[in-house]
Amino acid sequence: MIDIKLLREQPDFVRAAIANKKFQSDIDSVLELDAARRSKITEAEQARAEQKAANKEMAALPKGSPEFIAKVQEMKAIAAKAKELEVASKEADAAFQEAFLSIPNLPDPSVPVGKGEDENVVASTWGDADAQFPHALPHYDIPWFESRIDFARGVKTAGAGFPFYVGEMARLVRALVNFFLEEARQNGYEEVLPPIVVNAESATATGQLPDKEGQMYVDENEGLYLVPTAEVPVTNFYRDEILEAEQMPIYRCAYTPCFRREAGSWGAHVRGLNRLHQFDKVELVKWTDADSSMEELEKIREDVEGTLQKLELPYRVLRMCTGDIGFPHAKQYDLEVFAAGQKRWLEVSSCSNFTDFQARRAGIRYRGKDGKPVTAHTLNGSGLAVPRVLAAILENNLQEDGRVKVPDCLQYWMQQAYIGEAK
Repeated sequence: MIDIKLLREQPDFVRAAIANKKFQSDIDSVLELDAARRSKITEAEQARAEQKAANKEMAALPKGSPEFIAKVQEMKAIAAKAKELEVASKEADAAFQEAFLSIPNLPDPSVPVGKGEDENVVASTWGDADAQFPHALPHYDIPWFESRIDFARGVKTAGAGFPFYVGEMARLVRALVNFFLEEARQNGYEEVLPPIVVNAESATATGQLPDKEGQMYVDENEGLYLVPTAEVPVTNFYRDEILEAEQMPIYRCAYTPCFRREAGSWGAHVRGLNRLHQFDKVELVKWTDADSSMEELEKIREDVEGTLQKLELPYRVLRMCTGDIGFPHAKQYDLEVFAAGQKRWLEVSSCSNFTDFQARRAGIRYRGKDGKPVTAHTLNGSGLAVPRVLAAILENNLQEDGRVKVPDCLQYWMQQAYIGEAK
């Protein structure tokens, strides 16, 4: 959540910043609820003070005296009033919190202003997307593709978007995950293996709730959500904790399967591996201070770029405009690889700085130089998501004989240089 002081003192600034994003918030309503909440809290506090004073007066009176009996009756009325005001203050606070949580993070001033994806800015490119890939095909048109990634049996077993990876393709997925984790470890990230379900408090802390509730798989009996990304459980590792400044920055990485009920199930752009409801991903997460968080964002982007370069996949880096960054994001880069068979760019990573937005919701703080707790900054980046990386590998490395060359950096885990069937 944003700083309530900023909202109170500069509501017009907040309105203008949100207007540049794709989200809408009723700032006037939130401010009214805030005023009502504070008023009810003050009334409840005054009632408790009256109750405490009356109790002290009663204790000084002789028990059983007419004055004592009268004070008992007065105390009952004061206690009932205090209880009523306490309930009202809690209800007012809950109404405010619900509305306040609907306000998105504000974009950093360095984010380009734009209405949507067409106004994202290409910050850099690597590799030659115009290079000749004479044998490239869309991965889903490779003759042996469906025998290695079985969508039909996945539909039978679970539904659309849940394929089986078979044989050497399953090993290639595992090789990618191992490679991504090893890259992260060499870049200073400590690996954790988190839960793949989270409670509502965790999803709210990172901003998935209430913004993306419709995209999450939920167990309504237990109130648990399947993780849409490892960002959610890993960021919550330090929820409601105070860190020491010397610990910062903290780097963590995690592999999880990810689950998303994404819209869109037809058309070439979502065929094959382009959009799945379950997929594997390695996530990079950081906790840092305000002074270094933007520098740490550049570092996380560079880490992801280094991994893509070792895979020898042409890619581009997009600076996302205000109209295309997410609900909790202050600044975001998207990295897209070029898939030669489809002749299109595929997003494989988002690298994001949430500033203090997630940490404020999660209660993650650190002790500043004066020893007082300060809200931390959180960041994350996909390092990387498997399916579209795999799609680009299959398309860009398709050989004349119909097999696919395994990138050199993956052969240690695969123990073979080619996959698939020769013609």
